[in-house]
Amino acid sequence: MANFYTLNDAWAQAHAAVELNAETRDRMNQSVAFLHGYLNAASAPIYGVNTGFGSLQNVRVPDDQLSELQRNLLITHAAGTGSVIDRPLRRLMIWLKLQNMAQGYSALRPVIYERLAAMLNQDCLPRVTQQGSLGASGDLAPLSQMVLPLIGEGSLQEASGQWISGAEWLQRNQWEPLALKPKEALALINGTQFMLAHAVWASRRIERMQAQLVWISALSADAFDCRPEPFEPELHRIRPHAGQVAAAASMREVLAKSAIAALPKKQVQDPYSFRCIPQVHGASMDALAHCFSVWSTELNSVTDNPNVFEAENRVLSGGNFHGQPLALTLDYAAMAVAEYANISERRTYLLIGGQRGLKPYLADDPGLDSGFMIAQYSAAALVSQNKQLCTPASVDSIVSSNGQEDHVSMGANAATKLLRVVDNAERVLAIEWLTACKAMEQRKAFQKEQGLADATHPELEKRWSEFQASLPGTHQDIPMETLIQHSMDYLFS
Repeated sequence: MANFYTLNDAWAQAHAAVELNAETRDRMNQSVAFLHGYLNAASAPIYGVNTGFGSLQNVRVPDDQLSELQRNLLITHAAGTGSVIDRPLRRLMIWLKLQNMAQGYSALRPVIYERLAAMLNQDCLPRVTQQGSLGASGDLAPLSQMVLPLIGEGSLQEASGQWISGAEWLQRNQWEPLALKPKEALALINGTQFMLAHAVWASRRIERMQAQLVWISALSADAFDCRPEPFEPELHRIRPHAGQVAAAASMREVLAKSAIAALPKKQVQDPYSFRCIPQVHGASMDALAHCFSVWSTELNSVTDNPNVFEAENRVLSGGNFHGQPLALTLDYAAMAVAEYANISERRTYLLIGGQRGLKPYLADDPGLDSGFMIAQYSAAALVSQNKQLCTPASVDSIVSSNGQEDHVSMGANAATKLLRVVDNAERVLAIEWLTACKAMEQRKAFQKEQGLADATHPELEKRWSEFQASLPGTHQDIPMETLIQHSMDYLFS
């Protein structure tokens, strides 16, 4: 596990069987042996190895209490609260911790690797809650919860959803609770794996969202009878932000094969939510590319403390557990994703406005039928909540550990907020797709009445027809919420 992994690799590896290979085992054993030798030769205390933690750093712990020191650390630091996080996040946390310890700078025994790997291979995942980490000395509370079963504490959830105790899990595997060696508990709970797990899962969902953006926005553009000129290459050649150029090219490629887009237009310009798709979508794409790069670096980093360096014969205590690189980019990513939803809701608003041959609220019989009026309300509510969630967590800090940890990243709060923003954005885009499909139905009827071409890009025609045929009913037959969920499932399941 000393290879360089991408974010997509992390997702795949966390959902595959895990095995400790001989090279990693040797590297971990060497790290442990070095620390023990260093500890025996050291004249001064070593933080977290034979001292207390945080502001208790100057309290020397006798050698015969070092194992108890490590156990007490897990028990007292497992202070998380709130809802249990989703299973994919727990799988990612475990795998990311394995990736961290496999690099050989943490002095963790291979047996710890093997037991954490067994959780993944058995799909029996520890209870980890959403709140409690400051994202500074690593994700102390959630990581403590994650590893409690190693010492026979805590609880785990089987694939069936059934919960068992940490002690029962050990008994099933015929294992004794681990007596942790010097530094091992600290190495397990120092790290950014809670924050990073959220980032990895968010990146996967964001990439899926971005793959759908061009189809959703192009369908809306043709349903609203928009001009194609804003996507021409000359415009973007003179402002060549990478995301903007790519977003324009995607829209241009779709609309170039649209008979609707090729028709003369009455309006000279379209509203910004259509005309500025390259600039808005593209800016978010560039922002997210930066975030993904930072997260990828973090994925391949070592973030516990202290770290052992055999070649230099040193044990160094520093701050690699501090979540600031993640905190800033998790906040940045939330803002970038929120903008996808923000501009999407504006397009939905225009589609239901009764303009350009479309009926008010896309109702079949306006007045008797309210059409998609309240679907837009839902989108507006989600967008408004995203604006509240995008208040950055990373600019906050609350002093902890009696002043020893006097600046914290609050990256864990940024992480959980990001996933809520992603949830909301997916729903807003699903509402736009649902609305655009109905608008395209009316666009086709209007075009036929006028004797005009009524086809969009062939692939978009296929997607539109496929979705329309899959609908469980019309907006007058079944509750709108059912249609919105159907759109969610079609786009993002």
